[in-house]
Amino acid sequence: MVRVKTRDLRGKKKEELEKQLDTLKQELLQLRVFKVTGSNATKLSQIREIRKSIARVHTVINQTQKENLRKFYQGKKYKPKDLRLKKTRAIRRALSKHEASIKPAKQLARERAFPQRKFAVKA
Repeated sequence: MVRVKTRDLRGKKKEELEKQLDTLKQELLQLRVFKVTGSNATKLSQIREIRKSIARVHTVINQTQKENLRKFYQGKKYKPKDLRLKKTRAIRRALSKHEASIKPAKQLARERAFPQRKFAVKA
């Protein structure tokens, strides 16, 4: 089997990818049988290639699945934790701009009672 290219996999549907995954796994199984029976080295060198191809197919399946989930949760109030922005722990726990701008009632009363003084002459 020839090496699987990721760009070829991206356009395929999930069913096609799973079918290709099954064929690759069957081929890997056959190659492992050849390895046990003591077959020629050219077939044994294909084992690594097939394993990498299986990994590529798995990667494409997972990436498309995550992309579809991102589209589904876009604009929603709550998202699963793995779809949220990571940033840093400190930034995630920091107050939002709105929360930081809120003043307590006592401070608002003080500002109303003693507003900023205005002077006629600027220095």
